Amino acid sequence: MTALHIAVLGAGGRMGRELLRVIARSRDCRLAGAALRPGDPNAGRDAGEAAGLTPMDIKLSDSAARAIADADVAIDFSLPSALPANLAACTDARCPLVIGVTGLEPPLRDAIAAAAGVIPIVLAANLSLGANLLRQLAAAAATALPPEYDVAILDLHHRHKRDAPSGTALALGEAVAAARGERLAERSSGEHAPAGISFAALRAGDIVGEHVVLFAGRGERIELRHSVVDRATFAAGAVRAARWLAAQPPALYGMEDVTAVQSRR
Repeated sequence: MTALHIAVLGAGGRMGRELLRVIARSRDCRLAGAALRPGDPNAGRDAGEAAGLTPMDIKLSDSAARAIADADVAIDFSLPSALPANLAACTDARCPLVIGVTGLEPPLRDAIAAAAGVIPIVLAANLSLGANLLRQLAAAAATALPPEYDVAILDLHHRHKRDAPSGTALALGEAVAAARGERLAERSSGEHAPAGISFAALRAGDIVGEHVVLFAGRGERIELRHSVVDRATFAAGAVRAARWLAAQPPALYGMEDVTAVQSRR
C-alpha cells in the first residue's frame, strides 16, 4: 500500500497538533510537511516533538509552500487570516486541499470557489461523520415538519472558540432553510423569530463541541443532538477526507461527498 503524504497547515494550533497525532498513528499516511504562521518561534522544531510525540523527522516551517512541496494533499486547520496564503500556495503547487477553517466571510468563500477550478478542495465547517449526519437529519426533519415549527440551533464550545454561531451551527441552519425552500438570511435571528430559525452560542470551559437542533411546535418538540468529546474525531474525519480527495478532479466538495462514497462501500 502506497502511503498518502499529508501536509498540515496550522500545525501549531489545537487541531493542527491533534492532526499530527492522528497521522502519526495512521498505517497508510505519512507527514509530508507542517506549517506554522510566519515568524512563529517554533519553526525549525521537529513536528512530532512539538506535538508531544516521538520525532517525525519533519521540521515545522513558517512557509506553506515549503510544507506542501512533497505532499499529496494538504489539510488546513489555521485561521481565516492565514487561509488566503495557504490557498495560493496549494493552487500554485496543484496540491489538493481539505479546509477545516471556520468563520469564513463571503470574499474568502469566493476565493475558495475560484481555487476549486484549479485543485480539488473539500470545504467543511465540521469534519466529523456524526455532525454531517446531523445536518442530513435536520434537513429531513425540516422537510417533514410544517413551517409553523420554530427551529432553534444551540452550539456549545470551549471558551477560546472565536466564531459564534459556529460554522457547524450556521451549516445546520442553512440545511434547514434549504429544506424549507428558503435562504438562511431570510429566517434567522439572534432572538426569537416567529416560525423561523434562531441561534444561541455558549462558550465555556473546555467543551470540544456540541450542537442541538430543536424543532418546536404546538404541544411537542423534537431535539437532534451531536456531541464531540475528543478533537481526534475532527482530525480523523479530515484524514478520511484527504484520502478521498487525493484522487478527485478539481472541484469544490463537501463532507457529504466523502461520506456518500463511503456509505456505499
